[in-house]
Order: sequence, then structure tokens, then C-alpha cells
Amino acid sequence: MAPNMSVPPFSVLDLAPVASGSTSAQALRNTLDLARHAEALGYHRYWLAEHHNMPGIASSATAVLIGQVAAATERMRIGSGGVMLPNHAPMVVAEQFGTLEALYPGRIDLGLGRAPGTDQATARALRRSPDALSVDDFPEQVAELRGYFHPDSAVTPAAGNEPPVWLLGSSGYSARLAGLLGLPFAFAHHFSAENTLPALHLYRESFRPSPALERPYAMIAVSVTAADSDERARELAAPQALSFLRLRQGRPGPLPTPEEAAAHPYTPLEREIIRARMDSQVVGGPDTVRRQMDALIEQTAADEVMVTTMVYDHADRVRSYELLAGLYGLRPEAVAPTGQPAGQPSA
Repeated sequence: MAPNMSVPPFSVLDLAPVASGSTSAQALRNTLDLARHAEALGYHRYWLAEHHNMPGIASSATAVLIGQVAAATERMRIGSGGVMLPNHAPMVVAEQFGTLEALYPGRIDLGLGRAPGTDQATARALRRSPDALSVDDFPEQVAELRGYFHPDSAVTPAAGNEPPVWLLGSSGYSARLAGLLGLPFAFAHHFSAENTLPALHLYRESFRPSPALERPYAMIAVSVTAADSDERARELAAPQALSFLRLRQGRPGPLPTPEEAAAHPYTPLEREIIRARMDSQVVGGPDTVRRQMDALIEQTAADEVMVTTMVYDHADRVRSYELLAGLYGLRPEAVAPTGQPAGQPSA
């Protein structure tokens, strides 16, 4: 990292991975344990991702899980990374997050995405109406949702309890919308690295100050696997790569074991798909991780970094976050009681 660059806040994105041979109940217990560790290590936010009908992910009831994580922690901001708004009636989302904000004031974030986060059949089951699944009405849905938080709204307990709203994206659409609305923006670098720089440029270029935010605030979500050596980190990252490959092939399942990933008979095409996937991830021992992460932060000028780590063993996942926190000198006292680090905008 350049000498004049400061260390941005680091946060956690958790999909509550279900490991092969384990259960969703254990995955949820692991989430609570990781959240406690993350807070003690000095991570700033802890977000849960909404995915449905995926055997390897247990965070589908995102608002419920956010409440549990908030109750298990004291200082971190807890939120959604994100709620996939086309799946839900905006009023229901407002009620859920208004309740969370009332229970944990100053600690809740509402990150919104415009993709279903699942297959179309499941998306129809969520909304019970095939006519309500278009992502094209996303701006109107966002406006409707935010309207329910107005102090004069009759929607209880949303009225007067609006948490900070973020837009999430993996392309330029949400980047531009976040800029025009003057909202903070989180970009999914972990699965759309080729669009990272164009989307961040578009967000900053289109940004208009708003009551929510005076200047652009961009966060990047990055897949990180840190271990004591480069070789060990590559071993730990292999199950995630195989899981992604199976998802691409329409065969989603629990997170494989390292042994299963090592024994898989990869075809040349599969190896190329995995290579392209891994090129955008940060994988390695401490020196490698610091070098790759510094380069990414400098290249993107990110205001915040959100880290997602998908490895088979929970202890290895906790260790990865510990190593990263140590590399950047994260401290729990850097997180204020309201969840905002000193010197950062209220986002």
C-alpha cells in the first residue's frame, strides 16, 4: 500500500456455508461464533447474504439471522448483503428492518440487490406472482421501500426507524442508481471482477449528494482465503472453487471437503473456469495476502473492504479472518458504539 494511503475499515460478508457432512443448524451456529470473533478482531460490519434453494448456503432467512447476530454482538453494524428486493414486498422489508433498527438502533444496515438470488421457480414461490419478478422496476421498489420509513408513515415499526440503505451490484446499473440517489454502494468484486473499476467509476461520476450521504462511499466485496502459507491457502480455497463449478453446472450442493476437491477429475475446461474464478480472489499466506489486498485497495480506492471466506473447516475460516485482521492492525476499539469508525461518513 502506498505510504500516503490509510487502511480502510474491513467488514465481513457471511453466506453461512453448509459444509459437506454437516447441517444448516451447525452452519448457523458457526455464523454466530464467527460474528463474535469478527467483533473482537475489530471488523466494522457483518452482513448476511440472501440466497435460496442452495444446499450449501444457510442464510436465506436473512432478516431473522441479522437479528440473531445483532443479539450476539455489541458494537458491529449488522446488515444484509443483501436483501434481494424483487423477491419481497417492499412493505414487508420495511417492517422487518424497521423492527431491527428499533431493537438495535444505530447498528443495522439495509443492503439491497436487484437480482433474485435464486432460480426463477423459487423466485416465483417467494413472491407468488410471476408478474412481480422483473428487475426493471427496482428504482420504484427502492423508492416505495424508503417511503415506508418516513416519520409520517403508518407502517409500524418502520416509521422513523430507517437504517442506512445501501445498493449492491455487480454491474453498472446499481452503481449509477446508487450515485443518482446519493446512497453508499457495495460492489461484488468477488464474482464480477471485470466490472469492478467501470462500476466504481460510474458510481463516483454519477454521485449526487443527498441527506443520506455527502460524498461517494464505495465498498468492495472480496473473496479472501488466508492461511499460514500459500500452499495451505490454495488447499483451503479448492473446495470453494469446486462448489462454484458445480453451481455453474446446475448441481449446487454443500461445500466439498478439501480431499473431495483434490480428487475431483477436472476437465481442461473446468480447470480454465476455476482459474478464471480464482484470479479475482485473494489467496495465500500473510505476505501474499497483504500484497494482493494492498494492490486491490489502491487500484479501486475503496472506502471499505468486505471480506467473504468460504472454506470447509470453521476453524480455518476463523483463522483466515484473524490473519487478515493482524495484517492490517484491526482493533475492536476502532469501532465506535454507533458502529461508525472515526473519520468515516455515516454510511
